[in-house]
Parts: sequence; structure tokens; C-alpha cells
Amino acid sequence: MGLFCDCFPPVMDGVSVCMQNYAEWMQKKVGGVRVVTPNVPGADYSGLPYKVLDYFSVPVPMRRPYVTGIAELDPGFLARITRIGFRIVHAHCPFASGMAALRIARLQKIPLVATFHSKYRDDFERVLPKPAADLVVKAIIDFYEKADLVWVPQDSVRDVIREYGYKGEVEVMDNGSDLVADYPDDFFAEARKRIGVAPDELALLFVGQHIWEKNPRLIIEALALLPDLPFRMFFVGNGYAAHAMRQLVSEKSLDAKVTFVGTLTDRKKLTDYYAAADLFLFPSLYDNAPLVVREAAALHTAAVMAKGSTAATILTDGYNGFLTENDPAELASLLRRLAADPALVRRAGDNASRTIVRSWEDCVGEVLRRYDDLLRSKGLPVIERMD
Repeated sequence: MGLFCDCFPPVMDGVSVCMQNYAEWMQKKVGGVRVVTPNVPGADYSGLPYKVLDYFSVPVPMRRPYVTGIAELDPGFLARITRIGFRIVHAHCPFASGMAALRIARLQKIPLVATFHSKYRDDFERVLPKPAADLVVKAIIDFYEKADLVWVPQDSVRDVIREYGYKGEVEVMDNGSDLVADYPDDFFAEARKRIGVAPDELALLFVGQHIWEKNPRLIIEALALLPDLPFRMFFVGNGYAAHAMRQLVSEKSLDAKVTFVGTLTDRKKLTDYYAAADLFLFPSLYDNAPLVVREAAALHTAAVMAKGSTAATILTDGYNGFLTENDPAELASLLRRLAADPALVRRAGDNASRTIVRSWEDCVGEVLRRYDDLLRSKGLPVIERMD
């Protein structure tokens, strides 16, 4: 099986984590997994249980550390991949790697599954004139129209791909979390100690790219309205806006309460931050179905998200998370109320862990069943299980 994406560890984001878990669990269940992705300088894939086929890449302008490339221009890559007989290919990106998956599917006469993960229009409208961005979006939809099966990771994302012009059939295939576990009660208190949160402090967390599209400005401006509230805010990640975010924190006199952790590739360390947090602040208007919200929920941490956003449709306000208007005063007022009601915050976190989280093992089991259904529909043999 071939998993194709322009983003894979050590570059970390939600799609990268999704690819990693697809590969790990598919390798355990059926074997023969091949990940196809652009080369990241310094990446070492030698210890992985599955094969990574990487091809020549160049940096994506203004989006460090992302890379891209054209697989067909790398002769070494072509020599390796043409020797592989794939059963099915799955593209998690409509760009260079996705086009490589499409060509292999046509050449080998096998099915192509394509997952629509991101609000690509937002990315391109930030750097291109609108007419040029419209042409890119049209090319993206042309790609999905050539797939045998199109998936979205959350029901509300159907509206996004429809808005872009896609008219074909769309299925929802949920993402999972690799942080699902039975954590002992003292794990959460110990995690707070490990990252330096005092018992009386409200621990707040953001995990994700440090880009303005994810609305970190709202968080910082809201926190500036809470000078009397004992809290610690942790920003985990990196991105083009990281320096400007630090400057804004300093301008708001929040340096003593706000910590920029940087990128965390160690999942155990990241788990500590999720476990220590009382609330996960993610008021993004940009994201479709952020994995980080489900990861926080796996550690019984409820999210605060923006009303009306695509991502927030998995939450019921006050039950398994909290919704805020896109206004600093509104968010500050909500945080003050929640700080005064820790029992409500704990209940919401517990409900989030029950309602919006499933394991990657369970998700990938469903993925494989759907692959088999698609293969049967085309008169092809299903994928043999290793167990």
C-alpha cells in the first residue's frame, strides 16, 4: 500500500501525524506499507518498520520547514518506485505527492483514495492574487475528481470541499489519536509539576503552527485582559508568526505568564503538556479538523474554540468543550468564568475524552475495511491481514 503526502515527520503537523499513524498501524495489520514524501534534509527513516521513499525537494517559500518537489524529476526515486507493485494508493495531499499517486494508480490500474485535509484556498490567497489562487483551487478539485474515493476527516469539511467546487461523492473518515490510554489519576498532577505549573494556576495550552490564520492573536489579546488571574499559557509549535507572537506577548506585559515551548517531536513531552493543561485554546478559523483538539481530549482536556468555525462543529458548548466569539473581551470573560468553575472544566474534559476521541488502531481498522470494499467493487483481491 502506498501512502503519499507532501508532509511527513520530522516536519510535524496534523496531516503528518495522521500519515505516521496510518503507516504504523497498517504495517502492523497488513505489512508492505510504503510512504512517499519529499525529502527533508537530515531526516533518518532507517529505524522505521515500514519503507519511506523520498524524492528530491525544495523549501516551500515562507512556510519553513515545509518542502515540496516533483517526484518525476528524481531519477533515483523513479527507479525505486517503478519496481513496486502497489495494491492501492492513498493521497493525503493534492500536490506533488498526490500527482505521483495518481500517475501510479493509472499506470498500475489500481484504486486511488484521496483525503481532503486542509483549507488550501486560505493558504494560497495569503501569497497569491485571487485569480491565481482560484486557478490553484480549480487544479486541486480536478485532482480530487480523478480519485476513486474522496474522504474528509470531519462531517463539516464536506461543506468546504463543496464550496471549492467538488461535486462528487464524499465520505467521512475520522482521524484518531495515538494518545488514547488509561492514565492513572496522579499522572495529571505529576505532569503539572514536570512543566512547572503551580496548583493554583490555570494552565492553558495551544499546540499548532504559529501562523496568524490559527488566531493566536485572539488568545494573547484576551490574556492581556486578565492581569489578576493566576494562569500559565504555553504555546507549542513554530511558524512564520512565532517572532511576532513573542513581540505581542512582550508588548502586553505577559512574558512572566506565557511560555513559547517551540516544536516538540517527542510525543511523551507533548503528552505532559496536554495532561497538565486545564483548557486547550484553539480558536482557529482556518482549520478543518485539527488533530490537536482530539489529542487534548484524549488527555481529558477540553478545548475552547471559535463559534462558527469548521473545526468547532465536533463540540457541544458547555458539554465537551467551550465556544467563544472571535473577540478578546468575550474570550477573556469565558476564561474568567471557567477559572471560577473547575468542576465544569473537568466534566467537559471527561466528556471530550468519551465523545470525540478514538484510537488510531480502531481508525486504521476501518480504513482497511473501506479499502477492501473499494477493491471488491473493482474486481480486485482484498488486502490480506497479518493476524
